[in-house]
Amino acid sequence: MAKLKSAYFCSNCGYESPKWMGRCLACGEWSTFVEELVRKDAASKKEDTRSFTDIKSKPLPLKDINAGEEQRIDMVNEELNRVLGGGLVPASVVLLGGEPGIGKSTLVLQTILKLKDINTLYVSGEESARQLKLRADRIGIENDNCLLLCETNIDEIFKSVKEVSPQLLIVDSIQTVYSEALESSPGTISQVRECASSLLKYAKQSGTPVLLIGHITKDGSIAGPKILEHIVDAVIQFEGDQHYMYRILRSIKNRYGSTAEIGIYEMNQSGLREVSNPSELLLTRNREGLSGIGISAAIEGIRPFLIETQSLVSSAAYGTPQRSTTGFDVRRMNMLLAVLEKRAGFKLAQKDVFLNIAGGLKVNDPGMDLSVISAVLSSSLDIAIDNDTCLCGEVGLSGEIRPVNRIEQRIQEAEKLGFSRILIPANNLKGFNKKVSIEIKQVSKVSDAFRMLFS
Repeated sequence: MAKLKSAYFCSNCGYESPKWMGRCLACGEWSTFVEELVRKDAASKKEDTRSFTDIKSKPLPLKDINAGEEQRIDMVNEELNRVLGGGLVPASVVLLGGEPGIGKSTLVLQTILKLKDINTLYVSGEESARQLKLRADRIGIENDNCLLLCETNIDEIFKSVKEVSPQLLIVDSIQTVYSEALESSPGTISQVRECASSLLKYAKQSGTPVLLIGHITKDGSIAGPKILEHIVDAVIQFEGDQHYMYRILRSIKNRYGSTAEIGIYEMNQSGLREVSNPSELLLTRNREGLSGIGISAAIEGIRPFLIETQSLVSSAAYGTPQRSTTGFDVRRMNMLLAVLEKRAGFKLAQKDVFLNIAGGLKVNDPGMDLSVISAVLSSSLDIAIDNDTCLCGEVGLSGEIRPVNRIEQRIQEAEKLGFSRILIPANNLKGFNKKVSIEIKQVSKVSDAFRMLFS
């Protein structure tokens, strides 16, 4: 019988210690150690089920290694391909995280059902085969090459993998999978680390891509040890508000592409629909005469889209003014309000300020600053901004409007959607020589922009 021992693991980085410590020696975090029971023979147990090739790795000179372009698998999903960097790379391990009920399993199942020429194995540790069948019927796509397996034992999963030899493996979710080599329960740090390492070894040895679905904690981070995010090749987050129909697929880590890309989906009864032109859906059609609304030409990655910034400014009812934002950084809004008071002379200290990014999106583009302060001032003065006016620009602490990147794409997106005027930072048109029908106004200070908008 194997001897049991107690070990302590850091929940942040996975560092193992024989005794509890207040501070992790590896990552420096405090109060992150948890106790777990492990077996001393964990590394040697069931070793025969974890080997997928007889080829052993050998050291090679750097010049002998072929670094050709990666052959990617087309996921038949334009938004997912964009976030992954052009498709799924063979032998890669991708981790998909998101809140409960946001649509992670629906996105993955809908995607693999469209892969008609690829044999896929969908391992579910949370749902029964009947539940997955009902979801597939609701999506309305049939695929005979998609196999379902309801199992949580990692060794049984690898037995099925050896039998069917899939070209794509999905594990939903990694926190439900466990190994009998460890005494701890599924979802603990040691179990997640052990199972993820075994799946990584399988992917690299066999060349089969593995897609892991992961839970997140209440603070929004991937549940389990931080080493889980380190060992995988890509980490993508599925975000969105359950009260809104839109979902954002955002890349956090990607060894084969950019981490600045996003994909936008719309949730409906038959699954997730790709939103190829989000600008038309995120703008209010009838906003004539409504104050507190500014249209911003934003950029996420290399993708331009117009987004509606809504603001409401009112007198503080209880003496202490409130500052509340949805989809925008509240600290940045406080900074912009301070710029309005100091540089533009508008007194907002005794005002409640509420800011909302329409559609439930979360955007971090600094080029939205000009739209934010214009929407705030529009609500404060109760004067509407022209419907055909679009704005973009970063606001500095001295009240200047700083240049933004990809100004050509912002201008072309505004022109495509029928806007007749766009306010951009001064000296931001260097190298831009295309003829456009939209009127371009260059402003250098917030006071200049306000005169054009409200005079």
